[in-house]
Amino acid sequence: MLGLMMDAPLLIPSILEYAAKYHPNTEIVSRNEDHSLHRYTYAEALVRTRKLANALNRLGLKAGDRVATLAWNNYRHLEMYYAVPGAGMVCHTVNPRLFKEQIEYIINDAQDQYIFTDPCFAPLVEAMIMNLPSVKGVVVMGSREQMPGNILHRALCYEDLLVAESPVFEWPQFDERTASGLCYTSGTTGHPKGVLYSHRSTVLHAMAINQPGLFGFGPDETVMPVVPMFHVNAWCVPYAAPLVGARLVLPGPRLDGPGLLEVIRGEGVTVSAGVPTIWMNLLNHCAQTNQSVAPMRRVVIGGAAVPQVLIDGFAAHQALAVQGWGMTETSPLGAVSVLDTRHDDLPAEDRMALQLKAGRSPFGIEMRITDAEGKALPWDGKTRGELEVRGPWVASAYYNLDDRDQFTKDGWFRTGDISTIDADGFMNIVDRVKDVIKTGGEWISSIELENLALQHPSVREAAVIARADTKWSERPRFILALHPGKTITGAELRKVVEPFVARWWIPEDFIVVDEIPHTATGKILKTALRELYGVENHPDAQKM
Repeated sequence: MLGLMMDAPLLIPSILEYAAKYHPNTEIVSRNEDHSLHRYTYAEALVRTRKLANALNRLGLKAGDRVATLAWNNYRHLEMYYAVPGAGMVCHTVNPRLFKEQIEYIINDAQDQYIFTDPCFAPLVEAMIMNLPSVKGVVVMGSREQMPGNILHRALCYEDLLVAESPVFEWPQFDERTASGLCYTSGTTGHPKGVLYSHRSTVLHAMAINQPGLFGFGPDETVMPVVPMFHVNAWCVPYAAPLVGARLVLPGPRLDGPGLLEVIRGEGVTVSAGVPTIWMNLLNHCAQTNQSVAPMRRVVIGGAAVPQVLIDGFAAHQALAVQGWGMTETSPLGAVSVLDTRHDDLPAEDRMALQLKAGRSPFGIEMRITDAEGKALPWDGKTRGELEVRGPWVASAYYNLDDRDQFTKDGWFRTGDISTIDADGFMNIVDRVKDVIKTGGEWISSIELENLALQHPSVREAAVIARADTKWSERPRFILALHPGKTITGAELRKVVEPFVARWWIPEDFIVVDEIPHTATGKILKTALRELYGVENHPDAQKM
C-alpha cells in the first residue's frame, strides 16, 4: 500500500522561487573583479535567472546538454546555478586553477556545448578554444565594455543575451533524478573524475546542511561562501542560503586576508565556509593589524584536516570553528564535528579532541570502516580501516568512467581515507590510503604529526611524507613552511611532537621550504612532495 501524498519533484529552481516569494527584499551582495560591489534582491535575481533560461533555449541548448562555467563567486555565476539545471541542462563548474591540459580534458570529456566565462578567464579560454571541438560558443559573463578581443571577438555578451529575453519562464517539470550539475575531482593521480549530481541529491543536500548543528543557516544571518563556486557547488551554500532566506554575500576573486576581512566587516557576515589555508591567512592578517573577525560568529572549515591553532584562533575572536568532512563524491557533506550536551562536562582537552575529529555523519549519510578484505570493523575509536559511505547525495558511479574499484559490490563508496570511528560515531581521518606511512609494517598517521607541528608558533604550514629508508622501508619526514622571518630547530620541533606520539612515530629529520605545493582545490600535493623530498638522504634535510 502506498501513502496518499502528492508526488512533487525536488527541483533546483524551486529554491530560488521560494526565496523570491517569501524573502523578496533580502540582498545578494557580490564583489566584482574590479572590487566594486553589486547588490540586488532574491526577487531581482529570479527575474534575471528566468531571462537567462530563455536565453539558453534560444542558443539551441537542449535537455541534458552540458554547459561549462569558468567563474568566481559572483551573482552571474549564481544565476547560472539555477537557470542551467532549471532549464533541464547540466551546469558543469570548471576549476580554473587546474592545469590547462586538465581543463581541456575535462571540457572534452563532458562534451560541453557552451562555455560561460568571467572576463578574467577569457585569455585562458582563448588559449584552449581550438582544442575544444564540442564547444559551439563562448559567453563572457560581463557587460559590453568587458568583452575581449583576439580570437574571442565573436564571443557573446552575457548582459546582451539577457536584455533581449522575456522575464517570464515556466520551469519544466521532470524527474527529480535528472542530472543537474557536473564537477570533476582535482585529479592528483590520473585524470580528474566527473561526479554527476541530480536535482534530488542537490536539494536534499541543501536541506541537510541547513539542519541545526550542521551549517544551520537562518533568515537572520548573512552567509558568505568563500569556498569557490567551481568546487563542489561551493559546498551547496548557494542553494542552502536561499532555501531559508539568508542574506548571501559572494566575495569574488579576492580571497586574501585583507580582502576577506573587508567584506566580512563591511557586509556584516555572520557565517562562512572555506578551506583551512584561507582562514589561517585571515587570522594572521587580523593578528598583524589588531582587528577582529566580528561580526562573524561561526565558520565551517573543510577540505583538509583542521589544526587546533585554527579552532583556538577563531575562539579568541568569539567565533566557533566547525570542522566538516566531505568529498566531491559526497556533494560534499559527509560529517560535521559538532558537540552536544553529553560533552558539556568533559575536560577541555577531551572536548578539543572531539572537535579535531572529522565528526559524525548527518542524517542521510551512513558510514563504516573496513579491513583489506572488506569486513566491517568495530567503532572503538582505535581500530583503523578504510572509510566507506553511502547515501542519497553520494555518487554511485563516475561520469563517463568505469571505475568499479571505487565502489563496493554492496553499494558503498570507498573514500580512500584511513579512519577510526568511536562509540559515539565521531569519525577521525588518520591518513589517506595513498599517503599512509608504513614503518616495519606499522602505520604512522601523517595527519596527526602535521597537526602537532602546527602547534609550533614558527610553523605556517606542515606536511609529512614517507621517505625511503634502508632499514624500515619508509620513515616519516616533515616538510615545513615557516612564517616570514621565523626559524625552527630540530630540538624545538621534537619538543612539540614527542609528548603526544609513540617514539617510533617521530621523524628523524625535516626540510624547510618557502612554499608547500597545493592541488587546485587547496589540498597539500603530497605526490609532488614525495618526488622532490622522498629520497632517504636529502641534502636539505635537518636532523631532529
